[in-house]
Amino acid sequence: MDWMFAVKDCTGRLIHLSKQQWKHIARKHAAVLPYFEEIKLTIKHPIIMKQTFDDTALYANYFKERHASERFLVVAVKYLNNHGIIITAYFTKQSP
Repeated sequence: MDWMFAVKDCTGRLIHLSKQQWKHIARKHAAVLPYFEEIKLTIKHPIIMKQTFDDTALYANYFKERHASERFLVVAVKYLNNHGIIITAYFTKQSP
């Protein structure tokens, strides 16, 4: 598979972003495109990390300079055998 990047999260697990998922993010959440490096930083040093019931984690960081309706960058990661794949990234007004 073609990867855009691989980075370790705040718990030491390896997270990948595939070219296919980056295309999904570009189509559905274009506001995130200038924040490519911030996606990596959000995974490494989130202000919020929320584990969901289906082996998905939500990593979030706050961007004060963004419009009030889009201040939290959320990166959703799906885990399989302790290996993570970014499934999407988006901005929202509320923390996850």
